[in-house]
Amino acid sequence: MRLQPFRAVRPAPEMAADVAAVPYDVVSRAEAAELARGNPRSFLHVGRSDIDLPDDTDPHDPRVYAGAREALDRLMREGVLVQDEEPSLFLYRLIMGDQVQTGLVACVHVDDYDNNVILKHEKTRPDKEDDRTRHVLTLNAHAEPVILTYRGRPEIDRLTDQITRQDPVYDFTASDEVRHTVWRVMDTHPWSQHFGTVPVSYVADGHHRCASASRAARERREANPGHHGGEEYNWFLAVLFPSDQLRILPYNRLVRDLNGQTAAEVLARLADVGELSETRQPEPPGPGSVCVFLDGKWHRLTFDLASIDDTDVIGSLDVSLLQDRVLTPILGVGDPRTDPRIEFVGGIRGTAELERRVKSGDHAIGFSMHPTSLDQLLAVSDAGEVMPPKSTWFEPKLRSGLFVHLLE
Repeated sequence: MRLQPFRAVRPAPEMAADVAAVPYDVVSRAEAAELARGNPRSFLHVGRSDIDLPDDTDPHDPRVYAGAREALDRLMREGVLVQDEEPSLFLYRLIMGDQVQTGLVACVHVDDYDNNVILKHEKTRPDKEDDRTRHVLTLNAHAEPVILTYRGRPEIDRLTDQITRQDPVYDFTASDEVRHTVWRVMDTHPWSQHFGTVPVSYVADGHHRCASASRAARERREANPGHHGGEEYNWFLAVLFPSDQLRILPYNRLVRDLNGQTAAEVLARLADVGELSETRQPEPPGPGSVCVFLDGKWHRLTFDLASIDDTDVIGSLDVSLLQDRVLTPILGVGDPRTDPRIEFVGGIRGTAELERRVKSGDHAIGFSMHPTSLDQLLAVSDAGEVMPPKSTWFEPKLRSGLFVHLLE
């Protein structure tokens, strides 16, 4: 696959911790506004510019996109963000507890995405693609990198080890106790050479940003009669991590009602699906099981392993088993991409969030999942298949604002 160094727009070192923000899509507007309160340097003013508009502003209002561009221009004008004179690559390490992952920050080519050198495992929603494409084109920039993964190689690990022995350009611990360390890589040729022998990479997190980068490039190409292929808009921002360093957390489920049934009736039907028992442990012990919070109690539902076809890379996923055997036939949940009765809760929020939402009366039942594995993700992508929505939740999250890639 192809890599390209880039002239990053990034924070002055002493301002990095103030600028760095959670990704745009992991917080609500209210949460983003609270995180950015009193901090004009926060990149949330770019990624979630609706926080600077009235509460009832439609998230797709033209003012939202214009506000993002104004915020980016302001941060650059004030010297909070500065563009590097020379193109380079970066290494970005995140440490959360005992989880350590170090990835290469680079630009990757939209044609590699379009031609499945960068493999996908999720479908994208047109409305979210529209939103991110408009955001990219209005900013004239990719504001947040996607996470790609690849099967690790010792020669790349050795390059990483050499760079991370040097002094970093950023090193700070965010409010969530995740440590973020960044090194600049000026000698980029060895990296491009080694990654040039990597046959494929995989989208781990950021399918909509990948799709929007492709669409933005296509629009720019069509509008440019002198297009020659070397333009910056042909490349988009990514952080590439070895697959053995990434960690997937479960993506839990909530359903608003019991489809006209009592709790006792639902439990009886669950017992027909697999082995059902009460439990004090709200997290399933392994694949092939799910924990259910209903009527104030946790229950463990274990599917019959003999009934699971391990050769079916989609049907054998726990999220598929739950959808096919419980959510659709018992609770009447339709397409999880569009059915308003289902909601998804990232595993970082914990099972206590499921309990809270059910006890509040907002939802009737919660499901605690075992996380999808990296091997399953790679297998699905290699097979050209598509996972059910909300199958993976990666932690720790990259911080936005540390790297911006201008389209020209």
